[in-house]
Amino acid sequence: MEGWLIFLESACPILKILLERRMYTRAELSKIRTEFWITFGQYMKPVPNAQGRRVNWPNYKTGVKDIYFRMRAERDFAAIGIELAHADLEMQELVLDQFGQLKKILEGCLQEEWSWKLHVANDSGQTTSKIECILEEVNVLNSEDWPRIISFLKPRIIALDDFWDQVKPGFEE
Repeated sequence: MEGWLIFLESACPILKILLERRMYTRAELSKIRTEFWITFGQYMKPVPNAQGRRVNWPNYKTGVKDIYFRMRAERDFAAIGIELAHADLEMQELVLDQFGQLKKILEGCLQEEWSWKLHVANDSGQTTSKIECILEEVNVLNSEDWPRIISFLKPRIIALDDFWDQVKPGFEE
């Protein structure tokens, strides 16, 4: 039976996609995602922040209200970015402009360009603005993709921390 399944997967890419997209219960989804973030946290635990201190990388705190560093690992992609969640949309735009003035420093730390989005809805339906980078075609539910996801997130969260160490005072009230 297994040989037949392998033949069908290779002959029919759509079947392979359907097999990979099996249905999960909420409990299974939660367990797998929790296992991923625990694994990521353990992998990052020995890595100090830019000031040489221990940090909880999966739950990175910027220390500035309404500015968040978000990492996501989903069925179709992984993403990392800066999310601006000010309720006042004009203030949100001003803060995004402030980041824009620091774009060269940010890109110098990241060694790449990221996507800038003004006033987009987040998963909770809240209007936010984002500066983000997305890795397509990875699936957090497939543990074989975890090394690619971790390799994507690790250098970028470290680079964001380095950037934030340099510019944070300009965002503090």
